[in-house]
This record gives sequence, C-alpha cells and structure tokens, in this order.
Amino acid sequence: MDFSKLHIPFPHSIYEESPKPEVLILIFGAILTLLITIYFTLLNNDDERPVSFSIPLPEQCKPGWKGEVLDDPKIKISGSSAIQCYCPANGRLLGLVNATTADGIDRAILKAQAAQVAWAKTTFSQRRKVLRTVLKYVLENQDLIATIACLDSGKTKVDACLGEILVTAERLKWTLEHGERALKPERRPTNFLMMYKHNEVRWEPLGVVAACLSGERASAGRNSDPSAKCIHQFHNVMCPVISTLFAGSAIVIKASEQTAWSLAPIVSIARNALSACGHSPNLVQPIVCWPPTADHLTSHPSIAHITFIGSRPVAHAVCKSAARSLTPVCVELGGKDPAIILDDVTTCKSLHKIASILLRGVFISAGQNCVGIERIIALSKTYISLIPILESRIRSLRPGSTLDDEGEVDVGAMISSASFDRLERLVADAVNQGAKCLVGGSRYLHPKHPMGHYFSPTLLVDVTSQMRIAQEEAFAPICVLMRANSVDHAIEIANSAPYALGASVFGAEKVDVEKIVKGVKAGMVSVNDFAAYYVVQLPFGGVGGSGYGRFAGEEGLRGLCNAKSICQDRWPGVNTQIPARFDYPIRNAGKAWEFCSGLVQLGYATGWQRVEGLQKLISNN
Repeated sequence: MDFSKLHIPFPHSIYEESPKPEVLILIFGAILTLLITIYFTLLNNDDERPVSFSIPLPEQCKPGWKGEVLDDPKIKISGSSAIQCYCPANGRLLGLVNATTADGIDRAILKAQAAQVAWAKTTFSQRRKVLRTVLKYVLENQDLIATIACLDSGKTKVDACLGEILVTAERLKWTLEHGERALKPERRPTNFLMMYKHNEVRWEPLGVVAACLSGERASAGRNSDPSAKCIHQFHNVMCPVISTLFAGSAIVIKASEQTAWSLAPIVSIARNALSACGHSPNLVQPIVCWPPTADHLTSHPSIAHITFIGSRPVAHAVCKSAARSLTPVCVELGGKDPAIILDDVTTCKSLHKIASILLRGVFISAGQNCVGIERIIALSKTYISLIPILESRIRSLRPGSTLDDEGEVDVGAMISSASFDRLERLVADAVNQGAKCLVGGSRYLHPKHPMGHYFSPTLLVDVTSQMRIAQEEAFAPICVLMRANSVDHAIEIANSAPYALGASVFGAEKVDVEKIVKGVKAGMVSVNDFAAYYVVQLPFGGVGGSGYGRFAGEEGLRGLCNAKSICQDRWPGVNTQIPARFDYPIRNAGKAWEFCSGLVQLGYATGWQRVEGLQKLISNN
C-alpha cells in the first residue's frame, strides 16, 4: 500500500503564484533543520539516544549485480513448495524463499510470546530508544531500502522514497512524539451518584498480534492475482511493527508471497535494532506461506489481533478464519478513490498545478496504490481544460526499470502481468460504451526488459458511472476522467462505486468544498491535495467495500491495545455501601422499589424532580 506526499507544502496556497520557489525551499529547509537539531539536542533524553547497527548487504543490492532473466517469470515452480522471487521490472531471479509451514507458524508464535513477557514491562523511554534506532538506520540507508523495494516490486526509486521511506519515517516520528500521550492512562468523567469514584482507561499490551499482507484475489498466487495489494513491502511491514512494539506487544508478520524476497532484509532492520538496544529480536517474527497455510495463522488462538491488507475475497476468508478464535480484525481493502475538481475561477487558473498532483496520485507505483486516484471527476469547465493537459503529460511518461535505466524512467512495472487481460477488457468495455482512450490502453512490451510486467500509462476520458472501469478497482496506471454537471452530481458520481476509502477535492470556494467533504462517502478526505491525511498520521481506513477499523494515529495505536476500564475510589474510606433497603435478603419490596426509583430520580432528574427523589430516599430509608 502506498501513501505519498506529492509536493512540499508551503504557507501559500497552491493557487497563488510563488516567485523564486527554490529560495523558499532553501529557507524552509534551513529553518526546519535548525528546529529539528535544537529539538534533538535539548529535549532528547540521553537514555533514548539511538544505537548504530548494520545488516548484511543482500547480494542483489551490490553494484553490478545481474541475476538470471527468467524465461517465464512466476512465483510457483514445479515440484517445489519454495517461492520463486523475481524482479517484476526485468524478470531477473532474486532467489528462492522457503514457505513457512503450520509448525513453523506455531514456533514463531511461541518465540514471540516468550519475548513479549519482558517487553510488556519496558518503559515508553525504552521503546522510544528502539524506534529512534530504527529511524536512524532508515535515514542513513535510504538508498539501500529503496533498492530492496525496487527489486521486489518493480517500482521506481522516487516512488519507493515517497511511498515507503517517507511515510515510514513519519510513522516513526509521530510515534516518538505522540505515542506516549496516546497510550497514557486517560481520565474519564464521573456522575453525581458516583462522584466519589475516579475513572480511567488504560491501554495495555495485547500480547502477540499479526499483520497479514495479502495480494491474492485467488488462491493460485501472483499469476492469478488481478491486483496485488502489497507491493509496498517496507512500509506495510515496518508500520505495524512500529505501532505494535510501542504498544508493548510482539508481532508475527505474514508477507505476501509476491514480495517474499524483501521480507528478510526489511524485518532484520527491526530485529537488529531490538538487539542493539538490549532486547529480544524474537519480538518480530517474519513468515511467508502459501494461502492454504495462512489459515493456521489467522485462526490461531494465541493471536490477539489481526491487521489485514488485501482484497475483498481474501478478507472474507481471513475474517471467517479469525472468527473461529474470536480474533478482532482491522481490514483495509483498497478503494476507487475520486478526486473532484471544482470549476471556480481560481481553480480554473491553477489546473497545471493541480494536474501535477493528480498525475502523481494516479501513476505513483504504476497506479498500484490503495489510496491512488482512480477517478478524476471534473466539473464542465475544468473537464474541458484538463483533457489536453493530462493527455500531453501522460503521453510523455516513460515506463521502465529504475535500477537499469536510471534517469529514463517515470513509471515502474506492475507486480504481475496477471491483471493485464482484465485491464484491457475494462478499457475496451468503456470504449464500446462511449469513452475515448486517448493514450495507452494495453500492456506494454518493454524493448529492454521483455520479461518485465508493464502496462502502458493510459488516459480514458468521457467515462460514466455505468462503465465497469468506474466501479471496479483497476490498481493500474490508468487515468480515468469523468464529467460532472454540478457539485451535487460530482458527489453522486463519487458515491456510485462500492468502495469508500479516500477522496480528494480541489477548489477555492469553501462552501462547495465543505459540501463535498461532508457528502462524499469515504474514510479520509484531502482538500487541495492527495493522501495528505496519511502523511500527518490521521487514522487510516475506510467504510463499506473498503473495509473497517483504523490504523495510524491515536486510533490505530490504541487499536493494538486492550482498553482496560478502571473505576476506583477517589478518597480513602469513601466507598460503596449497599443501602439496607435493597440489601439481600430484601425485607420490604415496596419500600425497596420506592428507594431505588428515588435514587434514580435524584441522580438523573433536574430541578424539583431531583428534590422529590431525595424526599423518596428519606421517607423510604
């Protein structure tokens, strides 16, 4: 999953002209660097200083590495249960990964359980030290992390930086700065009758949780999967690890078999950081297994919580399996996110800037982004003006392998070619119903990388809500443009799809913008931006066909905890005494009833009714 910040935000609006933006960038960067330096110098606890460590450099990440180009790239190989890993951008073999068995899952959970006992007793300061250590490594090894991501997913290094490294660094930073406040015991109000009580909620570790990162739409793996969800391995692995560790629990990470190769080096970052800080690396347990074996994990009675990222069909199986042990599941299933473009004067003048954001939202990670922009819904005036802007820029996009063709690539490969037939049918179906395909529309045979999985950057205009491509998640580099006649019509179009994850709205008229924010069915909305809610760690998740539950932010962190409610005496010696009137055995049922009804009246009525309640208590005492 990919959550990308698309441009550096400035104090000025995107609608205003900004002279010499490079000067503003330098000033902003200098001030920010100074503030960060002062913060870490003056406020950081010496006991929380990060520790340096290293991980073995994968052979595939060394300069000059050239793996064997497979004749028929696929993850299943005849006569073996091992997973064949290859780079989707060029078809080069990365290696074989042994699939975890049911016994292996049991052993991983036992190791995590044993390590979690001591970890649950650690302080927030000790947990922050581990996260600071991870952050230090991430900042110092961005090129290595991006290379690992590119090899296993086929994305570009820029996309890996924005969609994996930046958002993971933000999760680390947010947790370091706000995590303790989110998990500190929280005071809750009392009432008149219970004024002598002190109420609070404590957020306690769950034990061992799981994160299941699935790409399958069918059980046969990558080659039958029309839209693999988990191509963002570094982010999708590290973020559950970050939150789980800070919450005091241990985690079993089940990666998709489609990105199995990168799991080991990514998880080794967290495990080595734990070891460097004096804690057990067994708190983080990586596994990769074929779909039939995954049921053993999702139904395991020792798993206290599951975060699932994947498709709706697989989610049904996961939730059914988890129900056997009554394990709660946070479900993120992707979306058909709309970006609504209004047509006020200011917005019409800013279409080139807005187009840059739209293109990044559509084509980042070759469109394989659960909160990617899948539908651009523009009002009439902006619709006409957007078409030539988008057509020119999409036609110039260059697909390729970022590690082989550095400097010549805009859009990376797709994780699999299995969706290409479906995508071509969606485009053809739309054209047959009146849409126009102005750019692309079919798979792309790369001249340098014929074994890579490429789909041509595509622009489809005049799309209507009745077309399948407006209803089904494409998860591909396809820009869909739809026309709306009014603000209400735009909202109607946006809400016509079964998904409801994220949304964007671009406009300068506050009334219209707010109407869309309120009217669109979504779990998250960015105004004059794309996916900005995640880069500031607001709770992430959707409704309807996009799943339920939240991760990120306070809500996500607390969701990985047992919310324990505690009600205790406020003052010594002042505590609950059962009144004689309804103390067992009850001697006079009539007076007991009058006493109880008077008690309720005293506690919850107003004015003279409360006085009458007090009179009942006195007369029936």
